[in-house]
Amino acid sequence: MVYEYVLAGVLVSLLGSVFFVIINNTLSENKRDVAIVSENGVCLAPEIEKSTDVVIVGAGVAGAALAYTLGKEGRRVHVIERDLSEPDRIVGELLQPGGYLKLIELGLEDCANESIDAQKVFGYALYKNGNDTKLSYPLETYSSDIAGRSFHNGRFIQRMRERAATLSNVKLEQGTVTTLIEEKGTIKGVMYKNKAGEEMRTYAPLTIVCDGCFSNLRRSISTPNIENPSCFVGLILENCELPHANHGHVILGDPSPILFYPISSTEVRCLVDVPGTKVPSVANGEMAHYLKTVVAPQVPHQLLKAFLAAVDKGIIRTMQNKSMPAAPQPTPGAILLGDAFNMRHPLTGGGMTVALSDIVLLRDLLRPLSDFNDAPALCDYLESFYTLRKPVSSTINTLAGALYKVFCASPDPARQEMREACFDYLSLGGICSNGPISLLSGLKPCPIILFLHFFAVAIYGVGRLMFPFPTPKRMWLGARLILSASGIIFPIIKAEGVRQMFFPTTMPAYYKVPPVHRRIKTSTKHVF
Repeated sequence: MVYEYVLAGVLVSLLGSVFFVIINNTLSENKRDVAIVSENGVCLAPEIEKSTDVVIVGAGVAGAALAYTLGKEGRRVHVIERDLSEPDRIVGELLQPGGYLKLIELGLEDCANESIDAQKVFGYALYKNGNDTKLSYPLETYSSDIAGRSFHNGRFIQRMRERAATLSNVKLEQGTVTTLIEEKGTIKGVMYKNKAGEEMRTYAPLTIVCDGCFSNLRRSISTPNIENPSCFVGLILENCELPHANHGHVILGDPSPILFYPISSTEVRCLVDVPGTKVPSVANGEMAHYLKTVVAPQVPHQLLKAFLAAVDKGIIRTMQNKSMPAAPQPTPGAILLGDAFNMRHPLTGGGMTVALSDIVLLRDLLRPLSDFNDAPALCDYLESFYTLRKPVSSTINTLAGALYKVFCASPDPARQEMREACFDYLSLGGICSNGPISLLSGLKPCPIILFLHFFAVAIYGVGRLMFPFPTPKRMWLGARLILSASGIIFPIIKAEGVRQMFFPTTMPAYYKVPPVHRRIKTSTKHVF
C-alpha cells in the first residue's frame, strides 16, 4: 500500500514538472517576442498592425484632401503633419476651374467658398508694353458656380484639415517624419518625432508621402531632378480694385512676369518673378529699391498706388520656385503625391489642379481593393497611376514651363519675336485664345492640342516676319524662331515622357487591373 502511494506521488511530481516546464517555455517565448518587437521595431502587436490602412506624411493641400478622400472611402488613415497651425504661404492661392471640378468630385468644394472669403476667377488679363487683352475661361457649358477660386492658402488648407478631422477613422497628428521604415525592400511605415519630441513609429501597408516641395523623403522612393528657375517676391495690396475684376493679371515685364490676383474681398496678391536663385536683400532695403525702380514702372496705373504702399509697408516675402518632372521609382508599400512628387513653375497656377486630379485618380484605383496588405501586387497595380495621370499632369506641366520661358524677356531676337507672337496670337480671340485658356484652366487637358497651339504661335510669328515680303534677314530670324520654340518645348516633353504623354494607351501599365476584383465594404466608424 505504501509503495503504491509513493509511486503515485512520483508520477504526479513528474507530470507537474513537465506541465511547469511547458508553461514556463511558452511564457518565455511570448516575452522574447515582445522584446524583439520593442527593440527592433520590425513588427507590431496584431491590434496595432490592424489599426491603420494608410499613413499620410504631410497635411498640405494634397495630404489634407487625400486624408478626407480615403477616410470617406472607409480607410483608416493616420496623417502626420509637421505643423498643424494655419500655414502662411505666398503660392497655392489660385485654383483653376479644372481643379475646382476635382474639388467637387472629392466633396470638398465648401472649403473654397465664402467661409474663407474665396474669390471667383473667370480668366486672365495679359499686359505688354501698355497694351492688354482679356482671356476668359470657356465656362458657357458649366453651371454658374464653376469658375476658378483664389484665396489665402492657409485658410483653404485649414478648412480641408477640419473636414478630414470630422471623420472618426482619420487621425491627424502633429509630428516630424524623419525616415521611412523599410524591411526587405518594402516600406512598412514611418519613424517620426511627435509634438513632445518623442521618437515614435507607425505602421501601415501603404505610406503616401505628401510632404511638399521641400520633401526630405522623396529621394528614398524617386529619382528627382529639381530645377530652380526663379524666385517669387510676394506682396499684398490692400483696398484696391483690379482693372479687370475677378481675373488674374499677368504683366509681361522685364526681366520676367509680374502677377496680380485677388485672395480676398479686400486683398490682391502681387507676385514678382525674379529669375535665378538669388534676390535682392529685404533686410538692407535692396528689395524695396528694386521693386520701386524696376518693377513699379511696369505696374498698371490702377494698381501703382497700392503697390507702392505695400512696398513701403515692408511685409515682403520671397520663395524659391521649383520645377521637377515626376520620376517615380516604384516601391512596394509607398508612393509620392503632390509637390513631393511633381512640380512645375507656378506661373500658371496649375499645381493644385494636378494634385487634386491625382487624388481623384488614386481614389478610383484604390476603390476596388479590400485592403493594401499585398504590397508587391499593389505596387505593380499602381504603376498604372503614373501613366493614367499623364494627360492632365503633362499638359499643365508643359504649359507652365513653356509659357514661363516665352513670357520672360530675352536679348535673343528670336525669343523676343516668340514673346510678341504669343501675346498677339492670344489677342486674336476665337480658337487662338479659347484653346490655350482651356488648357491653362485644366478644363480640357490634351497634350497634342497644347503641342499644336504652341507651334501655331511659332508659325504665326514666322508669318508676321514674312509680311509684307520676306528678306534673307527675316527668313533667318524666322528659322531661328522655330528653333527657339523647339528648344523650349522639346526638353520639357522629353522629361515628361513622349510615349506616356502622347501615346499612353501603348504603355502596358495603362491596362493594369486590380489584384483583387471584389472589395469587402468597410465601415467609416473605426476609432483609433
